[in-house]
Amino acid sequence: MDMGFENAGFPAVWTNEMDPIFAQLYAAGMTSWRKKKKGIDKPAQISAVGKLLDLGGEEVILHKAFPKGRPALFGLIGGPPCQDFSSAGLRAGFDGWRGDVTHQYCLHISYMQPAFFIMENVTGLLEKKHRTEFTELCRFLSKDYLVDYAKLNALDYGVPQSRERLFIIGLRRNLLIPARAAEAAQYLPGSGWVDWNQEKACIKAQRKYKWPKTEKLGAKPKQPTDKSQYALCLDKCLVSAAEEKTLANASERFNLLSEKHLTIAEGDVSRRSFKKLHRYRFSPTACYGNNEVHLHPYNGKRLSVREVLRIQGVDDEYELPATNGFLTKKFKMIGNGVPVPLAEGVARTVARLLETYCGIKTSKMCYDHSSE
Repeated sequence: MDMGFENAGFPAVWTNEMDPIFAQLYAAGMTSWRKKKKGIDKPAQISAVGKLLDLGGEEVILHKAFPKGRPALFGLIGGPPCQDFSSAGLRAGFDGWRGDVTHQYCLHISYMQPAFFIMENVTGLLEKKHRTEFTELCRFLSKDYLVDYAKLNALDYGVPQSRERLFIIGLRRNLLIPARAAEAAQYLPGSGWVDWNQEKACIKAQRKYKWPKTEKLGAKPKQPTDKSQYALCLDKCLVSAAEEKTLANASERFNLLSEKHLTIAEGDVSRRSFKKLHRYRFSPTACYGNNEVHLHPYNGKRLSVREVLRIQGVDDEYELPATNGFLTKKFKMIGNGVPVPLAEGVARTVARLLETYCGIKTSKMCYDHSSE
């Protein structure tokens, strides 16, 4: 979420990542992006590599994040590991160690008392088998925070990908201005008081347009005439032959060892593996288990690292090192991320709410990011 929040004016002061390889890739990508996009010539690093539970506790983290003393206003954003709640994961729920990190993340919020928090996770957290504990988490956080949550689709924020995730937001109650405090006392988690639609680029984009399904083998489909619809199509993310020779990460991909793809129609994403995307439709969720990276619509290959970065809304200035043996890690790290325009939209929602409900301008804020 860092790039999205930085784009919205929230500087990062402390970051956490559990996987050391992800931390290396993050450092390289963020360093190049900040230098080429923002003119910041300073190496980016993950502040703490390791599990949240092994970092020494909340006071240690606060001291390292703010060595000169805790500021009056700061935020906490993060996405605790989601595999225990994912339909594609182990589904161990809160009993799995990743699910326990979700509990710990909430305890860190309660202890640190940031002005606001964001927690991102898979929508499986709302399923019946997890709903009771999720409700308890919201009730726990609601003691000190005005809380809301919603399922947000990246497509509605201008990302060429249908990716639905759960976002939980909280504003510290003792920061609410008197004019809003009485009104806010009536708000319940999940009631929609945040009005998330204000920051969306295209509400219900999946239903708004008529999207193509599959094409006959060898057919060349017509490009949508509506510019807004085309902006949500995979086509703009595909790397050209010229770009593949000069653009970082543009030629990095898994080789196809089977000719099965030759019999699959463009746009056929119904199968568990060998999903072939449609050039004039959005991508399904860019998250690849067992290296099953989606197929290019017509070039007989899998998508490249650069193409998947573009599907996630990441600028071309974000460059990952051409390191042998890290290809699986690159795709996994990219797939784990929150699409940049979605993260920026959520950050702008935070900025609006802080000003409306607390009278706080975001220029006075900083944030602490745990992406474990």
